[in-house]
Amino acid sequence: MKPDKVLSMLGIAAKAHGVVSGEYQTEHAVKSGEAYLVIVAEDASENTRKMFSNMCEFYQVEIAFYGTRESLGHCIGKEFRASLAIVDEGLAKSVRKKLIQTTTE
Repeated sequence: MKPDKVLSMLGIAAKAHGVVSGEYQTEHAVKSGEAYLVIVAEDASENTRKMFSNMCEFYQVEIAFYGTRESLGHCIGKEFRASLAIVDEGLAKSVRKKLIQTTTE
């Protein structure tokens, strides 16, 4: 299996303290204007997906649906995580670039 570059980049962002995770912290980051990119697990509940889609649309924050709850949590050194927000602009650009590369391959 080939290494997942998006998850690797998320791990680097987490070590640099550029990621907040969990529903409450992600919601707080979006509403306070700190979030530059929100990532929601593809296997998150329909309510979670809809809530973050609507919230990100309203606050004009980019959102991506990627990975599983287990893989998102594992890459940042935590348990299962259905949502996370990247609060560092440079790291968000890097993750966004990796997401685009992954979807075009």
